Amino acid sequence: MPRALPARRLPRHHLVLHRQPRRSDRAQAVRTSDLVLALLGVVLLGGFALLAAYALTLGVVG
Repeated sequence: MPRALPARRLPRHHLVLHRQPRRSDRAQAVRTSDLVLALLGVVLLGGFALLAAYALTLGVVG
């Protein structure tokens, strides 16, 4: 009597999710941590610039 189901499982390739290959000509996405660090650097530089302007206005330096 023949079997109703095959003895071994048949591969189902259509169910596998394939990732798109990374293309080197596209720019990589910017991470949130990079944006936060850049913003922190801009804020620190702006703070130093304001501090220097305040000190020069009051004549504290030189």
